[in-house]
Amino acid sequence: MQFSTYSSIEFRRDGRVLYATFNRPDTLNSMDGEMQCELARLFPDVARDPETNVLVITGAGRTFSAGGDIEYMQRMIDRPEIFLEGMAPGKQLLHSILDCPKPIIAKVNGPAIGLGATIALFCDLIIAADHAKIADPHVKIGYVAGDGGAAIWPQLIGYARAKEYLLLGDTLTGEQAASIGLINRAVPAADLDKVVDEFAQRLASGAPRAVQWTKLAVNIRLKEVVNAVIDASFAYEALSNLTKDHQEAVNAFRDKRPPLFTGE
Repeated sequence: MQFSTYSSIEFRRDGRVLYATFNRPDTLNSMDGEMQCELARLFPDVARDPETNVLVITGAGRTFSAGGDIEYMQRMIDRPEIFLEGMAPGKQLLHSILDCPKPIIAKVNGPAIGLGATIALFCDLIIAADHAKIADPHVKIGYVAGDGGAAIWPQLIGYARAKEYLLLGDTLTGEQAASIGLINRAVPAADLDKVVDEFAQRLASGAPRAVQWTKLAVNIRLKEVVNAVIDASFAYEALSNLTKDHQEAVNAFRDKRPPLFTGE
């Protein structure tokens, strides 16, 4: 892999395990256009990398990823074509995670919100600090949960619970998420590195083809679900990008006040 071509992600190796860290701590590793483009090619690069058996992704600082960048949201409101141009890379990102044969571990060291939560939940193993916050609060900013949340949450915790968290945008701790099966496990923050490293090394020492082909086989049904819903999900989200409620939510975020939604 040519690590020098990435500016928003830092890398290190430990044997056959590659660690990729979202490196925008000043923005809580929020996902702007550049970060999303780099992520869309990260997983295909890992798939082709002969030195990597396992990928671990995490965030720099105290956050995994706070999700969408608020200034990027405003640019998409001002120029809706930016959102439309990002739909294809957004779909590519989800498919690239599912199609990467190498096991991917999400080390959720802190809040994983919105698109940050989606990326984590699409990984093969999700291990979080017990204090970490996980949520898909698209509705709280007047957005449809269209970037993958509508696909992955029901597959992990069932439709009833998924609707509760997606329609209300409520937050779970890592411990709560593990208790309902949204993630694999939650551990004390002091133990997170050790637990993730142990899982990564166990996977890296396994029979590569057996591990990789098992992942791909398990993902077949999930890919069918994603293919069935993702176009409509992104289309609904594109429509919500044009609403006054979404602009109001962005304004309220900047003003540090609750939004006043009108249904417009």
